[in-house]
Amino acid sequence: MQLLVATTRAWMTQAVERFDEVLVDHAHCEKKAAAHALSMLAAFPSTPGLARAMARLAREEAGHLGQVLALLEKRGLSLGRDPGDPYAQALQACVRQPARERLLDRLLVSALIEMRSEERLRLLSENLRDAELRAFYARLAASEEGHGELFVRLARKSFPVLDERLAELLRVEARLIRELPVRPAIH
Repeated sequence: MQLLVATTRAWMTQAVERFDEVLVDHAHCEKKAAAHALSMLAAFPSTPGLARAMARLAREEAGHLGQVLALLEKRGLSLGRDPGDPYAQALQACVRQPARERLLDRLLVSALIEMRSEERLRLLSENLRDAELRAFYARLAASEEGHGELFVRLARKSFPVLDERLAELLRVEARLIRELPVRPAIH
């Protein structure tokens, strides 16, 4: 699965120039990713393979949160309140409510968010000036790629025929990337 629209150079420029803001947002993203994995486990405990996968994912995302928080502290930054993520909120609004459709949509939306995160973390790993930060973001990008693949595998396990819905959500995701304002945030 591949995203339909690439992140713009304008995002990359802003992310490097205002990296401290991106770093704070990144911490909020990791916090929400860990909570989301636990939410998926609670909402769909009977889905084969999902509970253990989400428990592992929550642990990994919480570990990433700890690493990003350590970077915040090292730079003299504080986490502060989460201003929200219009991108993720708009994708989550696409989730249909009947239980079976909700499971599929939550898995696919999660995959899309992880894929966009992977792309942007990889861009940071290629464009930040600090070698330590570049290496850190390269490791996290590889991890995010695995998370996106995990959500797609779980979706295909429960829904062998999902390509039409996936294509629809990919188009929505592309429209959001084109239409939402560029901001110093992961999404």
